[in-house]
Amino acid sequence: MSDIIRRDPRAEWIARNRLHPLHAAMQPAQHSWMGPNGVIRKNPHGVGFIGPNGIKRIDRSGAQQGGATKRSAAVEVQLPLHQVAAPAFYISVVPDMVGGRLSSHDRDLLGLAHQLAGKDGAVLAVVFGEHKENAFATAGVDRLLVLDGEEFSGYAPEQRVQGLRAVDNQFSPHHWLLPDSRSGGGELGRRFAAALGERPATRVWQVKDQECIGRAGAGLQDLARPLARLILAAAECAEPVSETRHEALPVELSTTVARSLSRIEDLGAVAVDPAAIPMAEAEFIFSGGNGVKDWGLFHRTAEALGATEGASRVAVDDGFMARDRQVGASGTWVTARVYVAVGISGAIQHLQGIGACDKVVAINLDPGCDMIKRADLSVIGESAEILQALIDAVAAYRNDAKRDAA
Repeated sequence: MSDIIRRDPRAEWIARNRLHPLHAAMQPAQHSWMGPNGVIRKNPHGVGFIGPNGIKRIDRSGAQQGGATKRSAAVEVQLPLHQVAAPAFYISVVPDMVGGRLSSHDRDLLGLAHQLAGKDGAVLAVVFGEHKENAFATAGVDRLLVLDGEEFSGYAPEQRVQGLRAVDNQFSPHHWLLPDSRSGGGELGRRFAAALGERPATRVWQVKDQECIGRAGAGLQDLARPLARLILAAAECAEPVSETRHEALPVELSTTVARSLSRIEDLGAVAVDPAAIPMAEAEFIFSGGNGVKDWGLFHRTAEALGATEGASRVAVDDGFMARDRQVGASGTWVTARVYVAVGISGAIQHLQGIGACDKVVAINLDPGCDMIKRADLSVIGESAEILQALIDAVAAYRNDAKRDAA
């Protein structure tokens, strides 16, 4: 096991949320307090630790007591289990699964589905092809249907519509939810609506009182309509599931999916220069700040990782990066799946700009800076040494891959 202390943002969030059912369990034990007369009282039963022989020992150095008040990242948060043995109906969700994992948009969609399902319904997630996600249970999935097959791989919207129609015939869900995104959900949802002959509710950002409220008029107006069966929801349409864990029981189709005569030929992925990707659309951003001393090494690291370069406002003002590379409230708001901040302390404007990023990695010398507190993974050390180690690790990985291929 590694001796590196890792933060658990989820456990820290539960500890701050007094309404969460596990809030009390995440609070540190109180070993001392001030009495009514101003005298410090100590709890003799809360001092010390159990030794290897089962005997309670007292650490008079204070190290054990000081460490006991900290929430360990190894604490496993056991959420209450939400079970639906015999669902009265289904709410089907088709997540984008960009990169084989649930995005923040997908989790918001599952939160909305959980609201529509209530206590009697079940959330059915329909996933195409292989995936890398192992947190369907904590995302709010009651039933998981994986449509795996060569016909669903790549860009195959017509075949995927056939798969969704087979799911609709077997499970007859009350509602279909798809993300209204550029990652495939928006197009697939509109194709599926045309196949069903139904009018979808698009760009929905709120479902309330049996009504769908969506954006209209170039995003300047809200359009309310009765709750539709097919909903294409925008990001932040609902709060993601966070207080329960679900079964995510696998289910299968009872019939085979009919093959469609495809009129689209997928020629595969096309290599794109990461520097040419707009910041707002980049999935992997490698951003530098005032703590970067060797910008040549920074650029080589970004190239080795295949990441889109970004920068803080200080680095842009100093002329190290172009203005269109600035990340933050005064620059570009980004929604990357992975955001690496090198030498960025974490000003409030910068933290606002990366608020929608899924995973944040911070490389910094200051363990108490705001970026370290925001990050999901922190590396404390000199940026030049860490960046060079990253380049060496990527080179070694690629050499091993070439050797295995040969």
